[in-house]
Amino acid sequence: MSDTMTATIDGAADQDIAAVGTLATGTIDAYISSAYQIPVLTAEEERELALRLRDNNDMMAARRLVLSHLRFVIRIARGYLGYGLPLPDLIQEGTVGLMKAVRRFEPDVGVRLVSFAVHWIRAEIHEYILRNWRIVKVATTKAQRKLFFNLRSAKKRLGWFTHQEVQAVAADLGVKPETVLEMESRLSSHDMAFDGHDDDDEDGPSAPSTYLPDMRMEPATALEREDSDSYQRERLFAALKGLDERSKTILRERWLNEKKLTLHELAQQFGVSAERIRQIEKNAMNKLRMQLEL
Repeated sequence: MSDTMTATIDGAADQDIAAVGTLATGTIDAYISSAYQIPVLTAEEERELALRLRDNNDMMAARRLVLSHLRFVIRIARGYLGYGLPLPDLIQEGTVGLMKAVRRFEPDVGVRLVSFAVHWIRAEIHEYILRNWRIVKVATTKAQRKLFFNLRSAKKRLGWFTHQEVQAVAADLGVKPETVLEMESRLSSHDMAFDGHDDDDEDGPSAPSTYLPDMRMEPATALEREDSDSYQRERLFAALKGLDERSKTILRERWLNEKKLTLHELAQQFGVSAERIRQIEKNAMNKLRMQLEL
């Protein structure tokens, strides 16, 4: 949300539009306070605005429908604070869902917009939480997504599930017991840097780099790497023999020697332009590449 932007809120008196206040967005508290000051629409007002949006694509009507329901978005978003994500972001995602609901709302069905919009608001917040709760995505399948948002409320005590609790949750949510156990394990884990941090507590969990095996010095791996490097060197030297002396000198001075020469230095040495040296170097590299790919 912008720190300086404010949006004018429109109210209605019969068919006319009149300003009724300002929606402040400087702080989250000011935003929430001003959102709750926006009057709730009556059923008749809501239907009229929805018809204007559907039949005439009236964006002012859509705007008033969205603004009058912001308090419901805030109320729903607050219910997801336990996931540790910022309330402004939750409200923002919920508002996106509300706008989608407003666009799809059908006034002739006889259902109030708030009842219709709850699904869209929650869906957008759920997607945001799944994308941002952990670095590694914790829920990908439909069953895992269902478990992610229901497992906490299903737990009746702290600690791991008992066998009976696993069976009960699996039956209630229509998933396999193995899926319940897998999601419980994912929820109890935490993101951890591979190398850890310098100020890590010695009594805390070890970073993966401290216990994962380093296979670089494993004898078979080292021998394989040495053989591969030796083979590549032999092929490179064999390919270099197929070049003319000038091309070999340019490549050696540009890439192989410890002290490398510039294009202009080589141009002075061979009495040609720097662009010509660049062309010779490019052609020689292409020839080497073709030989190494055989």
